[in-house]
Amino acid sequence: MTLRSGVYADSVRLMQVSREIQGLEGVTAVLVAMATPLNLELAAGMGLAPDEDASPEQLLIAVRAEDDATLATAVAAVDAALAARERSTGTAAAIPQRTIGSGLAELAPDASALAIISVPGQYAVAEAADAIAAGRSVLVFSDGVAVEHEVALKRAAHAAGVLVMGPDCGTAIVSGVALGFANVVRPGPVGLVAASGTGAQQVSCLLDMAGVGVSHVLGVGGRDLSEAVGGLATLDALAALDADPATERVLLVSKPPAPSVAASVEAAAAKLSVPVRSAALSPDTPDLTAAVEGLLTDLGLDVPAWPSRPGPAEAAVPGAVLKGLYSGGTLADEAMLLAAPALGDIRSNTPLKPELDLGTDLNAPGHVVIDFGDDALTVGRAHPMIDPTLRLEAISNLAARREPAVLLLDVVLGYGADPDPAYSLAPALTAARRAGTLPVVIALIGTEGDPQGWSRQADALAAAGAAVFASNAHAVRYALDLLGASA
Repeated sequence: MTLRSGVYADSVRLMQVSREIQGLEGVTAVLVAMATPLNLELAAGMGLAPDEDASPEQLLIAVRAEDDATLATAVAAVDAALAARERSTGTAAAIPQRTIGSGLAELAPDASALAIISVPGQYAVAEAADAIAAGRSVLVFSDGVAVEHEVALKRAAHAAGVLVMGPDCGTAIVSGVALGFANVVRPGPVGLVAASGTGAQQVSCLLDMAGVGVSHVLGVGGRDLSEAVGGLATLDALAALDADPATERVLLVSKPPAPSVAASVEAAAAKLSVPVRSAALSPDTPDLTAAVEGLLTDLGLDVPAWPSRPGPAEAAVPGAVLKGLYSGGTLADEAMLLAAPALGDIRSNTPLKPELDLGTDLNAPGHVVIDFGDDALTVGRAHPMIDPTLRLEAISNLAARREPAVLLLDVVLGYGADPDPAYSLAPALTAARRAGTLPVVIALIGTEGDPQGWSRQADALAAAGAAVFASNAHAVRYALDLLGASA
């Protein structure tokens, strides 16, 4: 195991390098990643540890192999893969711009143009500020941005007449252009304002399945409706959709908001000319699918039978617990809101109550729902919708413990996501089911038009023994039925 200083590559590229090296004959384990605490913990799980103190700015290369010769070959292959990336980033004739400011300096201001920021969080603020100063709206894909910096950016954007989407904005559709982890959905009259990435994906995909399209999906970042941020971007996004002639209805999607902020946003929405329906999650409104069905009723449309693959007949599992392993934070919140009245306390790394925080204990006993997309689990790593490694490891650990459980997962399709999630997930599910009584329930979020194809993925996951639902709420209720509970 080695540490390299002065070397940086984005987490997706490092994941790709790890997979390339893992395919070499004689290599038994490999991790190429930035030396964050989580990645160091994973390396320790491989039986490897650095000989010196590590910092997140260093590159970690951890390889186990059957012999010294294979190890040397693998390390050389890592170096070659990283060097190939460096050679491909530019030429003497066309050196890429290294900042937003330098890239926009020679362009005229254009509020309809959009800058996308995807750099480590500590550098994102300066890049976003430069874009705002240049008259551009901004999508900040980066997480790890301090909340006070988020507020400052959004206030500056409002003053400049542009919009900040994010930080940690993973999904948007602007004038038909899908950004981040968006899905292939038809154009139509419904605009979404979303303080939620996977929540926006769930809603837009269900609308598409019902034959209703979207005009825009404006992600505003998961903290926008918090007390600290005060809905700054939500208010600007609502105003933008109100002024958009293609938008006839608006749906506001959010994780549980701060009550005072929700009230102020509701008051502002009531003054708009376009009707606004809330799909903000709360104990009283815990169901995104129900919100979509309400919107369909508003439009005078029938609610369809949402697609599913029931999977094998499963009997209730006596004494079992719920294990929700999610890649989407809003879907994890929805699962806990729906399940808690029936099951009681559910521990989580993003709990509904602070006293139920499980910290870093991803293998905790009892009812547990984990958001693998939470910032703490994505530092120096690709999002779990791209890299399923941590979740696959959690499934394997759950099967090995043989704790009676119902396994509840989300699988999110669309641009940017794993091109074939069933390919990596199905073997893990099959192995887990063979290890003991472990019914598997999956919320499959996507459309037939997505690169992965909803039906293709559903069929593959069902063949691995999972019950598959297009609605996360329906998946949660099915899991509760298997636990002998009801939502």
